[in-house]
Amino acid sequence: MHSKTTPLSIEGQSWNEYTLKNDNGMSVSFLDFGGIITSIVTPDKDGNFENVVLGFDDYKDYLNNSNYFGALIGRVSGRIANSTFSLNGKEYQLPENEGKHHLHGGPDGLHSITWQVELVETATSTGAVLYHTSLDGDAGYPGTIKYKISYTLTNDNAFTIDYEAFSDQDTILSLTNHSYFNLTGNLKETVLNHEVKLDASQFIELDQELIPTGRLLPVTDTVFDFTNGRKLADGVDSGDPQNKVASDGYDHFFVFDHKAEENVVVTEPTSGRKLTVKTNQPAMVLYTGNSVDDSCTLKERQSEKYLGVCLETQSTPASLNYPGFPSIELAKNEVYRHTTTFTFSTLS
Repeated sequence: MHSKTTPLSIEGQSWNEYTLKNDNGMSVSFLDFGGIITSIVTPDKDGNFENVVLGFDDYKDYLNNSNYFGALIGRVSGRIANSTFSLNGKEYQLPENEGKHHLHGGPDGLHSITWQVELVETATSTGAVLYHTSLDGDAGYPGTIKYKISYTLTNDNAFTIDYEAFSDQDTILSLTNHSYFNLTGNLKETVLNHEVKLDASQFIELDQELIPTGRLLPVTDTVFDFTNGRKLADGVDSGDPQNKVASDGYDHFFVFDHKAEENVVVTEPTSGRKLTVKTNQPAMVLYTGNSVDDSCTLKERQSEKYLGVCLETQSTPASLNYPGFPSIELAKNEVYRHTTTFTFSTLS
């Protein structure tokens, strides 16, 4: 197990790319800029090592990463309706960056800052700790927040992201990672043939602007029922009004039942790759890259719609407007602590 650091000069900025590699040859590479995961290299069923996430060919393109490829997301992942929220009787105004709404922490969110990185190696893992302090008032949010986010790779081919944060005031916080996974390897095909299984019997309805309506819907008898596994293509071809509002795909918040051993299982039949996700987050946004066009030059090819699937474990900003949803409020001096583990294997 070992790590490697590669200095980069990008448009006058000094970045570093770090590569974590385990004894099996699996590796995870990421930037200190945005904490962005640039590649994850894993074997297929025949032992061929290939990249299974979307990443730019030219790193300067991460400066305008409107698809949030691989990035850490915060202060709040998802869309805050009308870029405003109330907390303790006070109203806060946030910058608009998707129409009139506030998306993924705004234009200057965690995806666009440079993190302090400390590499950490043990007998059983290789990893890094990313640190950042966000001052009170950043992007309109209350509270100075100290972040500590850990990336850890083990010989079980498990990659874990541990999120920790601490605020000196009551605030709102919901962190996630925005990697687009494609288990075909080196982006050979879209993800439409990927089969996904979710431990989730409910999802949140969206309006035409992808803002939650406040309705929690059962997945039963719909193409949102992934409890027994289904191909992502089902939602693209369904004609379901909820798939239509998401540009013929999924961009929906699924609430985990937390009954199964794994929250998410993704398999790709041709490569034989399997990805399992375990988390203590209450839910996840399943996003099938519906808004990704062909304008991005990625490491292996030009981008296109449905080329990757995001598994964004998180809480929901819908809780700011509607009761009964997983809360994103963080009390003063309370520690925010969530973990998500992505484990890669092959079908037997």
